[in-house]
Amino acid sequence: MQVVGILGGMGPAAGADFVRLFVQSCVEHLQGQGLAVSDQSFPEHWLAQVPVPDRTRALEADAFGAQQPLEPMLQALGRLAALGARCVAMPCNTAHAWHSRLQDRFPQLDVLHIADEMARTLAARQVPAAALMATEGTYRSGVYGQALARVGVHCHLPTATERARIMHGIYDGVKAGNMPLAQRCLSEVAQALAQRHGGAALVLGCTEIPLALDGLAQTADLPLFNPAQVLARALAQRAYAPA
Repeated sequence: MQVVGILGGMGPAAGADFVRLFVQSCVEHLQGQGLAVSDQSFPEHWLAQVPVPDRTRALEADAFGAQQPLEPMLQALGRLAALGARCVAMPCNTAHAWHSRLQDRFPQLDVLHIADEMARTLAARQVPAAALMATEGTYRSGVYGQALARVGVHCHLPTATERARIMHGIYDGVKAGNMPLAQRCLSEVAQALAQRHGGAALVLGCTEIPLALDGLAQTADLPLFNPAQVLARALAQRAYAPA
């Protein structure tokens, strides 16, 4: 088994939940291989929960401001590399605006790309279109639009009003600990997108969104896709791959 790392802290609840998704993915991998699940069956994995300046605000700022999240992410990657990690997952969609710079600085690491992993999954399921719920920073970065276009999946975006509602649900809801507000805002947008775009997959392109929508009756019948879950499975596959 290979040592793997998780670059979290953006926000901490999403990072902690990603560990749960990763362990769950490891169990699924072991069971799929017909192997016993025990304490000794899990790969060594490290979670770095570090304070990182707001990614969306940085992308909306000038060139200097846009560099603010990069340094703490690089420092955390360095610590994970020093601990022996060979592959790292970053459960923050907006942070992938800096993915290429992180990968370039640490070529010895395989830094997974959440949008690419999600796009490959949708393409494998022959999903023709997706509606993206995300932060303004993620929309601005274009990481999902580019990744989906590469595999031939059309990307629908919410209206400006819906995007503001998503941001309200993420920042004033999940990140502020007000889950009822988050559930109300995010479920309204999810239902509107599903009604407007028919059978399009609803990609929950911010790791805080599933924290609000998981198990919610209003969205139980919607085609929700959680990129963090897809990323966790990819990290588990790398962890069990031969060195």
